[in-house]
Order: sequence, then structure tokens, then C-alpha cells
Amino acid sequence: MSVDTARGLVFLPTGSPSPDHYGGERLGANAYANSVVALRAASGAVVWHFQVVHHDLWDYDVPAQPVLVNIRRDGASVPAVVVATKMGHLFVLNRETGVPLFPVEERPVPKSTIPGEEAWPTQPFPSRPRPLVPSRLTSDDAWGLDDGEREACRARLATLRSEGIFTPASFEGTVVFPGFGGGVNWGSVSYDPVRGLVIAPTNRVAYLLALVPREQFQRERAALLQPRREIAAQRGTPYVTYREPLLSPLGLPCNPPPWGGLTALDLATGDVRWEVPLGLIPELSTVPQAREWGSVNFGGALVTAGGLVFIGAARDTVLRAFDVDTGKVIWSAELPAGAQATPMTYRARSGKQFVVIAAGGHSSLRTKMGDYVVAFALAE
Repeated sequence: MSVDTARGLVFLPTGSPSPDHYGGERLGANAYANSVVALRAASGAVVWHFQVVHHDLWDYDVPAQPVLVNIRRDGASVPAVVVATKMGHLFVLNRETGVPLFPVEERPVPKSTIPGEEAWPTQPFPSRPRPLVPSRLTSDDAWGLDDGEREACRARLATLRSEGIFTPASFEGTVVFPGFGGGVNWGSVSYDPVRGLVIAPTNRVAYLLALVPREQFQRERAALLQPRREIAAQRGTPYVTYREPLLSPLGLPCNPPPWGGLTALDLATGDVRWEVPLGLIPELSTVPQAREWGSVNFGGALVTAGGLVFIGAARDTVLRAFDVDTGKVIWSAELPAGAQATPMTYRARSGKQFVVIAAGGHSSLRTKMGDYVVAFALAE
């Protein structure tokens, strides 16, 4: 949650309705789900809400706290709230009214082919900023470390339904891109009020999503239970669902890199100021070009008044400092475990400044596990 104490407002990010991937038992837009809801703090009354996904079928919940900023418009300061999403869409709204500060267009999206499902016919797309991550992946786009890897990914993708973002789940399997980890995930975005920049860490990994009639699932259960595959019972519906990352035989993403990035956006114009890969996949540490491929990441960035962006988040065990004006890495340090967290900074009574991060690892990312809080002192 985020709080505007001056206006007495609380901003809530909401999750997706249940079950995640079949909405036949919850037809309609599912108001207040997948939204930012502004409440009057004194009473709990709803002031406004803005829905980023209608009738969510992709687990595209609003994954992190809205960020409160002030934007210059026509010489005046406008209170705003920035909503980061798993789709890689960034919505910038008037904090008092919920009205978008950049136009938002309802665009037609693919229909569902599942009996009983009624996918919402349109979804909201902000005109600016542009999407932070790619949103379409077909067999023609397949990537691989070598020809064999590429052909394996191409053959896998050729069997799946893939019509771009918001393609609903299907019996044959659907490409969900961006995947369930984002776009932006729980790290949200950070804000440099001097430069008017939003800093956003992102993921770019595609997933497969499929529905299976319940009776068929019971017959084929043994074959459908596979490593890295998540199964959801979706009790009370006719379908079981499964999902998994679209990976090559070597376990690398089938979509082209970078697989994780860090982006700086100018909130005054909605333009991207810079965009760089974030992190390194440890299994590729001996491949020189892999340093440009980035890594899946969970964690946020810290922007300092001195013009630095500190972030861990990636699958390697490195805390990095980027130049906020250029996106260049100007400092890094090894950590004892993965840092799937957001750094913080403070000054001690002596006046010395520290940057601190929790390094505990993350089992799903297969990062190095630990139980550490690591502090770095800034040079005087």
C-alpha cells in the first residue's frame, strides 16, 4: 500500500480474481480486481479505482505498491500515482481523481476458445510510456544458444496459440508473454524527483499456459505432472490448468534476450531515457556475450540523491550501482546470497552513509540461499 497523508488517501494494489486462468464462474470485468483502489483513510470509502486488466485470465495482478510522484504539467505540479504492471505497462494517474495523465486506449484483444469462457473484448493500453517489455512471441522469434536449441524452441512454439499479449488460455497451450513474473514484479519502480525519472526493473520470459478438462486430467495425470510445471486444480470449474516457463533443452528461455532489464523513463514526456540489461545467469558466466542477456529478477531499485541506482534482484549474487543519467554500471559488489529484495540507505549518527540489502536468495529463481543483511559504507 501507499499513503498520501496530506490528502488522507490510501492506494491499494489488488490481486487477480480466483481462479486465475478460467473465468467462466466469474463473468464480467471483475471490478476492483487487478486495480489500484484509492480509499479515504478516515472512513475506508472508495474515492476512485482504475483497472489495469479486465476479467484477468493471465495472473496479471498489480504486483507491487503504487508510487506517489509529482509531475510538471503546464507549469504546475500535478500529484500523480505510478502503477507498474506485470504486462510491462506503466499507468500514470492523477492521484486525486484516478484520471490517466497520458491517454489510455481500449484495444481489441484475442477471444477465448474455451467453452464457458467469455474473455473481455478489450484491454487498456497506455499511449505513453511505451511497453517496457516485448509482448509477442511466435516460432519465427525462437531463440537458442545454438541451432539445435533454436530448432527445439521453434518446434515447441509452433504448436501453441500465440496472438500477442492477452491471448487467453487454450486446450492446445497458449504463449503468455510477458509471463507471470512480469514485466514489473514486486520490486515496483523507484523515482528520482530531481530528474523526473522512474526506474523500472523488468523481466522478459515467456510461459506456456493450458487448460485441461477435469476428466482428461485425471486420466493423464502422470504424464501432465512434469518438472517446472505448476498445476492448479481450479476447484469448482470444469478445468485444471498448468503453466511452465518456455525453456530450451538446456533450460534457457526460448524468447530472445535480454531476459531482465533496467529502464529509466522520463515522466514529463513518457519517453524512455535509457534501457540496459540487468544481471547475469550464473550458468552462463563463461559465455562472454551473456553479460548482455540479463537475468530474471525479483527485487526493487533504490535511487539516491547522488545520482546512483542500487539494485540486486538478479539471479547472480551481485549488488550493482548504475549511473542514473546514463544507465552505466559504475560499482558492484559480490553478496553472500541472492538479493531478491530492495536496497535501503541511511545515515548513522556519525554522519556516515550506508547502503543495506537483505540477501536471502529465492528458491524459485534457484539463486544462492542465505540469511544475511549486508551493509556497505559510502566513501567520505
